[in-house]
Amino acid sequence: MEQYTVSGMSCAACSARVEKAVSKLDGVTSCSVSLLTNSMGVEGEVSAAKVIEAVEAAGYGASQKREKSQKESSEAEAMDEGMLKDMETPVLRQRLIASLCFLIPLMYFSMGHMMWNWPVPKFLAGNHVAMGMIQLLFTTAVMMVNQKFFISGFKSLWHRAPNMDTLVALGAGASYVYSTYALFAMTDAQMHMDMERVMSLMHEFYFESAAMILTLITVGKMLEARSKGRTTDALKSLMKLAPKTAVVVREGKEQEIPIRQVLKGDVFVVRPGENIPVDGVVLEGSSAVNESALTGESIPVDKEAGSQVSAATLNQSGFLKCEATRVGEDTTLSQIIQMVSDAAATKAPIAKIADKVSGVFVPAVIAIAIVTILLWLAVGQGIGFALARGISVLVISCPCALGLATPVAIMVGNGMGAKNGIMFKTAVSLEETGKMQIVALDKTGTITSGEPKVTDVIANGVSEQELLEMAYALERKSEHPLAKAIIGLAKERGMAYEDKGGEPSGLEVTDFQAVAGNGLRGMQKGDLLTGGNLSFISAGAEVSEEMKQRAIRLSEEGKTPLFFGKNGRLMGIIAVADVIKEDSPKAVEELKNMGIHVVMLTGDNERTARAIGEQAGVDEVIAGVLPDGKEQVIRSLSQKGRTAMVGDGINDAPALTRADMGIAIGAGTDIAIDAANVVLMKNRLSDVPAAIRLSRATLRNIHENLFWAFFYNVIGIPLAAGVWYPLFGWKLNPMFGAAAMSLSSFCVVTNALRLNLFRMYDGSRDKKRKNKAANQNSSFENKFEKQQKQEETKMTKTMKIEGMMCGHCEARVKKCLEALTEVEEAQVSHEAGTAVVTLNADILDEVLKKTVEALDYQVTGIQ
Repeated sequence: MEQYTVSGMSCAACSARVEKAVSKLDGVTSCSVSLLTNSMGVEGEVSAAKVIEAVEAAGYGASQKREKSQKESSEAEAMDEGMLKDMETPVLRQRLIASLCFLIPLMYFSMGHMMWNWPVPKFLAGNHVAMGMIQLLFTTAVMMVNQKFFISGFKSLWHRAPNMDTLVALGAGASYVYSTYALFAMTDAQMHMDMERVMSLMHEFYFESAAMILTLITVGKMLEARSKGRTTDALKSLMKLAPKTAVVVREGKEQEIPIRQVLKGDVFVVRPGENIPVDGVVLEGSSAVNESALTGESIPVDKEAGSQVSAATLNQSGFLKCEATRVGEDTTLSQIIQMVSDAAATKAPIAKIADKVSGVFVPAVIAIAIVTILLWLAVGQGIGFALARGISVLVISCPCALGLATPVAIMVGNGMGAKNGIMFKTAVSLEETGKMQIVALDKTGTITSGEPKVTDVIANGVSEQELLEMAYALERKSEHPLAKAIIGLAKERGMAYEDKGGEPSGLEVTDFQAVAGNGLRGMQKGDLLTGGNLSFISAGAEVSEEMKQRAIRLSEEGKTPLFFGKNGRLMGIIAVADVIKEDSPKAVEELKNMGIHVVMLTGDNERTARAIGEQAGVDEVIAGVLPDGKEQVIRSLSQKGRTAMVGDGINDAPALTRADMGIAIGAGTDIAIDAANVVLMKNRLSDVPAAIRLSRATLRNIHENLFWAFFYNVIGIPLAAGVWYPLFGWKLNPMFGAAAMSLSSFCVVTNALRLNLFRMYDGSRDKKRKNKAANQNSSFENKFEKQQKQEETKMTKTMKIEGMMCGHCEARVKKCLEALTEVEEAQVSHEAGTAVVTLNADILDEVLKKTVEALDYQVTGIQ
């Protein structure tokens, strides 16, 4: 998408005009114009020159936002920050002060003296022509101060694209012209000594209305500009986080250089209390780094050699020496800023309603004003009365409120999400996320931590300490993923040899042997240590029935029991599992409280999947799903309701793309995940309900804004036209119409700013929405049951296999068997020691046996 800066827009009619003009160009596939940020995004095969030409032909200015090189990135970011700076408010404030300087004396002469007989100089007393001349001069001065309304208004009218400024210019101009006519008519009447007509013409002056309209609209514009400036506070605060300098090491010396001069591969140092200048990897040192500026996580993250660090995060304690890996626009901070900016430049689907209305709103209002004047003249009212009603219609109508209703809420919502590590890539994703009916959660890394951890330590005749010490001594020689879980627990409890200055003499394990798929054995101080699955340990040690039952219960809970023995005696069981995250059950409960059907997808076997599903509290578990099968499951779920897929953004890319809303969790610094619509930087499942909650709050705010914008105009225009005058005697002074118009946009923007107070992690006010998709769960399961029955009719063979001890072993056997063309599917269980093979053609048992035994497992039988 090519980005452009558009100048000269003042209301929704302007943005609609620009969008329409560019959309007509050949090669343009989509065009989105943001009145809030004065930006435009264009997609398609079209030159920038043609786009700019089309915008200028529509009566506005445009320039392309050029790509920034690495050396220009710092200045470019400063320029972007300057673009977001509120430049309007100071100018409008000066205009307002100047307007008031002329308006106050004007109101004194026009209303103070005429209505309440306030004193004036003697030479003006009774001199009505002089009083009119003074009002003419003061009003002309106010019009000169606010000439922008007339220049913009009549320019857009010339281009047949009237906007809000046109309404203001026509209203104030009509008042001024008619009052000037009345003044000259008064001079004629005075020359003919017709004092009665002179007195009547005094009541035809609308100079104060013209000046007051311009001043009040300026007040409203200033309030609106100030409020609009606050909607980009989140984006501006992100930009301010970017460090301006960095301390790099060149030729062995430290030197401070501007951030734009830091190159990829440079070594830089960060002292305690300093911000990290660019993304990099720690070479030396350790510290606690506060990453709240990027992720919203307040707890500092420990960093050591090999750890990744990000620009704009705060080094709190230690000295770090790092190597720059991403600089300039490639840093995480720059990507976040770009993502928020791009989202603001896009339009939510709901904005199309306001755009359609805005495109015809101003011409319709002008037509209504003309018809109003003609009708009142036709029923016998005077020109002054009819003109006042027409002017009121012009100045009370507010297309700005319609145009701002959606973008201000989108900007504030996006900013709120960015501050909490929740990145919505487009306005569409921010609007649609809250409409999801089904949320499919990938198990590994989403519900669970993705890393095996020790869950149970069951000692048999020894202490837990002794059991763990023995297991650690044996497992530290192994490269198996499950070994890392035991080593990790030993480190947590201070048993690791590395933490004690090295391996103690006499405790080293010698003659270490890893029996593939079965277990480990080694010698320590003359003792034989063994560890592995039940069949491996049972070959050299007696395992009681009680311990076997406990192992079975652990397996039913989705855990892998590891047995350890010493000199032929069972020492105990250590259970390892991919445990669920602490916040997963609460997050799932919050999703269900919102009326969302929660599904867990996993490649695990049914027993393990059900165990984890029950712990997490999901509504439905779909087990045995391979990575390439997730996309098919998401496709099926999407037929039942709007479906969001939550995964890691890498292995789950096809499913994320297929889903109505792809949510990548735990992205960390890698936020540029193409497959995802929403990126969660933290690895917390609680951010999923928070994102949905924020989306719903933003959409609710947009509805409120649109209701106010439509309601205001529907009520205000008839009142201004005098519809209720014959019934109730109600009529609206043009000055009050201008005041109402000036406040309408301010109210819309202020309402959007309320989102800054929204607590996205507070689920106490969640409302459960009706969800038909939740009731279709049984039909989805029945479909899979039918598939299973069909599969049972196919040819199957059951292989008895020894040596498998964990889920990773299952995966190896499954992968190799399914690589055979005759094998359609293999269901492998290390607990049962079996592989149920579904065949689509005959195959020799010897082929199956050789395939498995090539992996160092033993096949004891095939049925």
